[in-house]
Amino acid sequence: MSNIICHPDGIHTVDSGFGGRPGRSAVHLVVDHGRVAVIDTANNASVPHILTVLARMGIRPDMVDWVILTHLHLDHAGGAGSLMCALPDARLVIHPRGARHMANPARLWEEAVSLYGAEQTFRLYGRLTPVDERRIIPSRDGMELPLGERTLRVLDAPGHAPHHIVVWDERARAFFTGDAFGVSYRELDVGGRAFVFPAISPERFDPDDMIGAIDRMLAHEPEAMYLSRYGRVTGIERLAADLFRLIHAQVAIARVARGDGVVRHVEILAGLEQLVREECARQRWALDEEDSLDLLRTGLGINAQGLGMWLDRIREEEEEKEMAVA
Repeated sequence: MSNIICHPDGIHTVDSGFGGRPGRSAVHLVVDHGRVAVIDTANNASVPHILTVLARMGIRPDMVDWVILTHLHLDHAGGAGSLMCALPDARLVIHPRGARHMANPARLWEEAVSLYGAEQTFRLYGRLTPVDERRIIPSRDGMELPLGERTLRVLDAPGHAPHHIVVWDERARAFFTGDAFGVSYRELDVGGRAFVFPAISPERFDPDDMIGAIDRMLAHEPEAMYLSRYGRVTGIERLAADLFRLIHAQVAIARVARGDGVVRHVEILAGLEQLVREECARQRWALDEEDSLDLLRTGLGINAQGLGMWLDRIREEEEEKEMAVA
């Protein structure tokens, strides 16, 4: 099974196939005494990969109790409806802000089409399938989900997006983090030493919330994190320190950017690319500067967009406060 990595404690990383190259998008399986949780689903094209892995592991569809979505973005949740159709007894857990969109994904589809156009949206995600609302469980902060002889705990983790959650596995002493603990591509590893870079979303990124979510995870003293991009990482304190530093660095780049619109976006993006060059030299990544930039370039464009929208929002809030005082 070349597209699955087996970890300790019944945890498995499945390469979803989304992203165009191996090692770009992970779906995680937690297996305990014949019961299974699937964490994130990637897109519709990923569903056959997930089902094939389950079958090869000897897991029947009726053995899956939970499909848990860390957040609503379609590269994590786009395949949820199709996967739920194949898992008759599973229940879908998602942040309350996302529950109604899983039952009726029309708005998600429209928003994606407004960004990419209908043809590109269909190519990326396929047609979104609704989930029966009776099978959807809106998460609560601290909610516990029984799985075999272990318990998974769901925690709110805003910052990347306001509807982001993470999943704590006490047995493994590990979090399933979605994008809340950044991205970590295996091509950059040196001697098994992983590296991380913050993932900033255009959807109401908040640096204070992102830092707070990381702090909250650190308070559990995790031994590992399972990232959607990509897989298991350890050395958590070191990685968290890098994330804090790089979040502050990206915010600083955005704050000094001049102008508005495309001009500002280009300046922020140039600053982020320079930050990657500096990080490549600092960390001595396995890839050189240009290959590292190529690996991270799509994400940097999204980060730049998210930073620009964050700037617009905080400036609007500051103007409203000034008007209220006046």
